[in-house]
Amino acid sequence: MAFTVRTVDYFATSVPDKAGAGHGILAALAAEGVNLLGVSGFPTGAGKAQLDLIPDDAAAFAKAAARLKLRTRKPKRAFLLELDDRVGAVAEVLGRLAAQKIHVIAAQALAAGGGRCAMILWVRPGSYEKAAKALGA
Repeated sequence: MAFTVRTVDYFATSVPDKAGAGHGILAALAAEGVNLLGVSGFPTGAGKAQLDLIPDDAAAFAKAAARLKLRTRKPKRAFLLELDDRVGAVAEVLGRLAAQKIHVIAAQALAAGGGRCAMILWVRPGSYEKAAKALGA
């Protein structure tokens, strides 16, 4: 199976669950020159949502977030994969982890066009090194 995997830091922040809340943060980070490799957003209840921000450069992101007074949780680790877009590609990645009894907290995969797809994969912190080895990171 052809894929590349990279270990990434991501930063979670809470925002109001309303139109434009995420845009404001993303636009401010873009104005600071922060390149994001991925963004995941989802509601958490009680009028709040969580954004997971995956910067290309975690140190530059942290500096920009401080300048913007953007409150984030401490960085956590995830995996960012680039795969060939074909039947079963995501199942094969998850199969590698299942074979090692590694619990996947969350995963998102999307076709990117041109025969490629990307996947963000989160595992429990205690399983991170084992998952990295299983994925060849």
